[in-house]
Parts: sequence; structure tokens; C-alpha cells
Amino acid sequence: MDKFVYKKSAGITALSASMTEFKYKKHAHKEYAIGVTLRGIQHYNLDGSLQLSYQNGIMLFNPEQAHDGMAHDKEGLDYVMLYIEPQLFLEVMEKKDIVRFSTPIVYDRKLEQRILSLSHAILSEKDEALCSELLISLTDSLIQTNLSTDDKKENALIRKAKDMLHANLEHVLKLDEISKELHISKFQFIRLFKSHTGISPYQYFLNCKIELAKQLIEKNRDIYSAVAACGFVDLTHLNKHFKSVYGTTAFDYISHMYPRR
Repeated sequence: MDKFVYKKSAGITALSASMTEFKYKKHAHKEYAIGVTLRGIQHYNLDGSLQLSYQNGIMLFNPEQAHDGMAHDKEGLDYVMLYIEPQLFLEVMEKKDIVRFSTPIVYDRKLEQRILSLSHAILSEKDEALCSELLISLTDSLIQTNLSTDDKKENALIRKAKDMLHANLEHVLKLDEISKELHISKFQFIRLFKSHTGISPYQYFLNCKIELAKQLIEKNRDIYSAVAACGFVDLTHLNKHFKSVYGTTAFDYISHMYPRR
């Protein structure tokens, strides 16, 4: 049975997941994502390459790095994942410039234990102060692994396109208007965007709507206001897309985040 449980503390979201049949659609997160495969093999495509994370494998995702995900075989998969906002991540790391993981999967017992300690503390609702201390320990281990400074500047057209997409999340995606503003054809824009981001403009736009809905649900604890604010037809429409990225419906997500006492 597929099961996805989310909890949040100290600005970090933790996920405990068990899956057999479920498959993530291609998507990206705005956070850094750091996880450990506990059982089975995590199978996913990242930057055009197939990745396999075996038991004890540490998975490292950079912000906006497009990927999908599934269990490699019928035996299924258990894993934990931490999602850390870039601003918080850099603050704790005491870095001013964006850094990137240069390797998608590593095997490091010390780093693994620190990821597991922090995820367990968040998922079991330990004090926020403890979670913050464990985050420092985790980033201290990450500094010693495979971080590199991100000196690759984003294409100016892509940055402008992303800004336009983010400014219109409550509306329908209008590729003609964006491509006209960028002075290129609609088809040139689609190819350019996908070559730089790994996903199509529509996938990115939908991903951003789902991400915004998640933020609003966490902030307001109200699913229906998120449906309206993000331009979804109804709750069923939101749940369908929400589950494809987070493995669970918006209702189950908020139930895990804020259980009734």
C-alpha cells in the first residue's frame, strides 16, 4: 500500500514514504531535497539520466531540478526526504551564493545518520529547537561532501519567462502572449524552455500552481481557498495534480501537517 506522511518543523518539511505502484510525474521542487532510501531501489530520471538509489543511498536534488520517481521493482520502496528552502539552507550553511550538489546519489554513513535523525525528529514532532540543531549537524556533513558554487547564470529569456509564469498562476497558461513578449515563436519558446529546465512550460506552470497551493494550504489551513487562488476548477482538479507531485491528496496532506488533537 502506498503511504506518504508529511510533517514540518523549523522551516523544514519531512516526508516518510512507502510506495509500490505509485509513480511521480515529472516535476521539480523549489527547495533543496535530501533523502535516504531505506528499502528497495528508488528509480528516477534526472537531467536526462537514469538514477538508481539502492538501500542507504542518499539522494540529493537541487532546487528546480526536474525529476520523476518510482519503485524499481514490485518489491516496493521506503524512503525519507527533507525539503529545505534555499534561503534557509544558505543561511545555515553560511553561504551567500547559491550552491549545488554536484552528484545526485552518494553513500555516506555519517551523512545518512544525520538525515535520518532530523527526519525522525520532524516526523515525531520533537521540539523545534532540536530540529534546528540537527539541521546544523546535517549541513556540517554536507559541506564535507560534494557541494559546488553555482556559477551558471540562468538564461535571461528563461528567467523572464519564469517571472511571467509566476505572475499569472491563477489564470490559464497563454504561450502566445509569453512568446510574443520574448520575441520568439511559441515553438521556439517551448524548445528553449525545455532544454534549459528539463520540463515543458506547461509542466513548469502546473508545478508552480501546485507548489503555490501547498504554500497557501500550509499558511491558511484551508484547502478551498487554495483551489480558488490557484485557478483550479475544483478540489478534485487540485487533488489530481497535487497527488501526482506529492503522492497524497491536498486533504490528506493538511491532515498530516495539522492533525486534530
